[in-house]
Amino acid sequence: MNKFMERIANFASATDSWLPKDFKNWLMENGYFNAPASTKYHGNYEGGLFDHSYEVAGCLVEMTTKLDLQWQRKESPWIVGLFHDLCKIDEYVKVVDEEGQVMMGTGEVKGEESHFEHAADVLLKGHGDKSIMLLSQFMTLTEEEILCIRYHMGAYNRDDWDGYDRAIRKYETVLWTHTADMYASKVLGL
Repeated sequence: MNKFMERIANFASATDSWLPKDFKNWLMENGYFNAPASTKYHGNYEGGLFDHSYEVAGCLVEMTTKLDLQWQRKESPWIVGLFHDLCKIDEYVKVVDEEGQVMMGTGEVKGEESHFEHAADVLLKGHGDKSIMLLSQFMTLTEEEILCIRYHMGAYNRDDWDGYDRAIRKYETVLWTHTADMYASKVLGL
C-alpha cells in the first residue's frame, strides 16, 4: 500500500462513523492528504499536513485515556487533532522552475528537502481562526473544540495571551491540545 492510500485508510478508520461525507470529499478535492504542514519546519513534505494532524489526534486520544480528560463529545480529540491546522490546506505551493521541474530547498527537519513556498493568493488568512472557519462549513463545533483549535499554538500566539489563559481555565483540553501539537511537531518532527 502506498503512503497516500495508507493515509486514506488511517483517516477512514478514525472518522467513518461520524464525519460528514461531503466534508471527506472536500478534503480529497482540496489536497488535505497531500499538502505539507510547513515550508521548512515540521512536516515540510507532501502529505506532512495529514501526518502531523493524525499524530496530534493520536496524542490527544492517548492523553484522553491516560489523563482521564473529559471532552464535550467523544469525537473531539479526533476533530481537534485532525483539523487544528486545516488552515494550511491551501497555504503552500510547489516551487517549480521555468521548465516545470520541482526545485528543492533545504528543510530544517530531519534533513528533509522542502520544495514548497507560501501561496500568494490565499483568500482566507490566519491560523486557528481560519481552521475554525473552514471546518465550520461542514460541522457544528462545540465551544471547547473552537477554543482548542483557536489556541492550539499556545504561547506562540502572542497576540492574545489573556484569551489563551482564560480558555485553559475553562477547558483544560486547550492546554493538552497545545501540548499534543508541540509533541508532534517538536519531538517527532511531524
